[in-house]
Amino acid sequence: MAERISESELAVMEVLWEASPLSAADVGQRLEGARDWSLQTVKTLLSRLVAKGAVSAEEDGRRYLYAPLVDRADHSIRESRRLVDRLFGGRVSPLVAQLAEAETLSDDDIAELKALIDRLGA
Repeated sequence: MAERISESELAVMEVLWEASPLSAADVGQRLEGARDWSLQTVKTLLSRLVAKGAVSAEEDGRRYLYAPLVDRADHSIRESRRLVDRLFGGRVSPLVAQLAEAETLSDDDIAELKALIDRLGA
């Protein structure tokens, strides 16, 4: 899957990652409260995701059942890489430095980063 998943499509993916396969109506129902989308909007987003190869659609009588073809962890890795490439020239250390300087890293975050560095052998 080369095409990027939009924020709206990501909301649909989150529902499908939690439970699938689901019908468009089921997806819409699970999005109620979080999003004020019509069933047609949900169907449009599902169609886009199918076209992008992120979601499968299987006929089930008069409806379709949708399931993710993209793993949540794989999507997270791909998006993280895009962010680092776009904003930091592909380097992770400037991202971490910026977060640290902005005081957004908690003591737990710092401890986890130290453990990760130790585990990676640096």
